[in-house]
Amino acid sequence: MAQNSGNQYFYVGSYTSEGAEGIYLCKLNSGTGEIELENTFAGIENPSFVKLSPNKQNLYAVSEAGENGSFVYAYKVDNSKMLEYLNKQSSGGQGPCHVDVSPDGKFVAVANYGGGAFSLYSVMEDGSIDPAVKTIRNSGAGPNTDRQSKPHAHSVKFSPFTGEIFNADLGTDQLNICHLENGTMVQHDQEFVKLPPGAGPRHFEFHPNGRVIYVINELNSTISTIQKKGDEWKVVDNISTLPNDFEGVSYCADIHISEDGKFLYGSNRGHNSIAVFKVDQKDQSLSLLETVSVEGNWPRNFGITPDGNWMLVANQRSNNITVFKIDKKTGLLYYTGNQIELPSPVCVEFY
Repeated sequence: MAQNSGNQYFYVGSYTSEGAEGIYLCKLNSGTGEIELENTFAGIENPSFVKLSPNKQNLYAVSEAGENGSFVYAYKVDNSKMLEYLNKQSSGGQGPCHVDVSPDGKFVAVANYGGGAFSLYSVMEDGSIDPAVKTIRNSGAGPNTDRQSKPHAHSVKFSPFTGEIFNADLGTDQLNICHLENGTMVQHDQEFVKLPPGAGPRHFEFHPNGRVIYVINELNSTISTIQKKGDEWKVVDNISTLPNDFEGVSYCADIHISEDGKFLYGSNRGHNSIAVFKVDQKDQSLSLLETVSVEGNWPRNFGITPDGNWMLVANQRSNNITVFKIDKKTGLLYYTGNQIELPSPVCVEFY
C-alpha cells in the first residue's frame, strides 16, 4: 500500500486576532494518531469556520473581520490540497460564524452571529460565489438578558435528506426552517422549532435516519432531540451534557454523530470535556455514557475522521488540537497523548 493511504489531511480554522496566521493544513497519521502541520494559508482575517465542498474541489471560509467587514471567502483546492483564492462576498451581517455547502455543491449558506441573519449564495462553475441571493434576518429575543437581547444566528446547515435549510439562533431559542426552492430560500408551513427558554441553540446534527435532529445548546449545556412527527418537527427530549456533580460554569459548542448513528458527541467549554452519548436504536433517545477531558482549554469545535477511528478536538484557549482514539463498538474515547500546538484553533474540517 502507498504511504499516503495512512494519512488523513484536514484544514483548521482559527482566530488571527488571537495570534493565528490564517487557515492551516495538517496531516494525521491514521496508524499512530500523530499530527503534523503541512501548510499555512494567510491573507484572511479570523477564518473561524471552514467547509469543503462535497467534491473537495473548493473550500469556503467565513471571515469575522470586525471593523474591516464580514465576508465569506471561496478557494479552489488543488490536487496537493493547496488553497487558491477565488473571491469573497459580504456575509450579509456582522460576525459570520458558520458556513455550509449544499449536498450538490451548488449553494453556500452563512450564519451571522452579530447580525442575527443567514444568507444563501449561488456557486459558480469555478467554485466562486455570487453575491447573496437571499438574506433572512431573524427577530426576537430570549430570557438570558446578557446573551439573548437580540437574535444571534449561530449555525446554518443544508439537510442531507430534504430541500430544507436549518438555522440555529442562540438569541431567540429557535431552530429556523427554510426551503431551498427555485434557487433561493423561502419559509412556509412550519417556520421554526422553539427550544427551551434560555437554552441558546448553537450547532446541530442530523441522525442518519433523516427524521431526528440533535441541537446542542450553549447556554444551558443540554442537547435537545427534535423528531419529525407527521409533517412537523417537535422537541421530544432534553439531556444535560455535564456530570451531575459539576458546579462550575460551562458552555456547549460543537456536536457530531457517528456515521452509523449509534453515538453522539458534544463539547463542553468550561468543563473542558467531550460528552459521549449512546443513541437508542429504536427511538433515537440519548443516554450519557461518559465525559472525557479534552486535555486542553475551551474545546470550540471537534471533528471525527471519515473512517470513524479518530476524534480531533480544537482547544481555542490552550492553543492545541488533541487526538482521541474512538472505540467504534462502544463509542468511548481514549486520549492518545498526541497533540499539535497551533494558535487559537477553532474548527477542524477533514479532506
